[in-house]
Amino acid sequence: MRKIVLLILIVFLTQSFSQSNKEWFPKGLNIQPFTANFLEPKAGFSYLLDKSNIRLDIGTSADVLRITDKGKIISFGVDLFTYTRLRSENNFKFPVETTDFYFGVNYAQRYIRKEKEYGFRFRFAHISTHLVDGSFNGQSGIWRNGRVPIVYSREFFELIPFYRVNGFRAYAGVTYLFHTLPANISKGIYQVGFDNYFTSFPSKVFTPFIAYDFKLSKIDKFTGNNIIMGGIKFGKFDEKGFSITLSYYSGKSVHGQLFNINENYFTLGFNMDL
Repeated sequence: MRKIVLLILIVFLTQSFSQSNKEWFPKGLNIQPFTANFLEPKAGFSYLLDKSNIRLDIGTSADVLRITDKGKIISFGVDLFTYTRLRSENNFKFPVETTDFYFGVNYAQRYIRKEKEYGFRFRFAHISTHLVDGSFNGQSGIWRNGRVPIVYSREFFELIPFYRVNGFRAYAGVTYLFHTLPANISKGIYQVGFDNYFTSFPSKVFTPFIAYDFKLSKIDKFTGNNIIMGGIKFGKFDEKGFSITLSYYSGKSVHGQLFNINENYFTLGFNMDL
């Protein structure tokens, strides 16, 4: 991993820029997280409606170095986050069932042409996941729902190009898993999606939005994961803010310990946008 990070830094720092502006640890992000894409850093929680589960997201992403040059913005940054499933019980108890850890680095290029933007984000990352004590029944001495802990991890490269016009952004991506456990998970994940923030909405307090993300992957056979999301964002659509969302998910579980389980549910979510 250190060799890959070093290679990304060398490519980043050896590019030539005329009259460039370099900034260490700048505010905000060069490329905002893709709204409906599940593997994005979030800080918030979601209620799985009609289920007894809550998802807790704790994470961040930060640009370490950013270079601006004549409508071209290049950045190198880091991503660190977890997404955890809790079970809601009486007396305000929330046993933790499973949690997933993500950490990696990213490189991004964004080009600004009047009201249009285009570019890409490249990420190199690791994910590992664990069943937690909320999945274990201490009285019976067995794991809930017959699920026992497994070794689950993946290291991967991800490339997502995008194109934005005003508040509408479309993207497509590919992920290559060069190491994965269990081994029956395919090496490739293919992705398309969009997010549309209605910037012409008359309110200056909040902006409505709608977003969609689709991933095609193979676990023994090809399956698709869908996330449809709508909501309102308080704050500028392409900067930090606070969002209230309603979303629908269908496909294989997003949690590694449950990777081969089919799920579909609605969520009501609250998120502090980076």
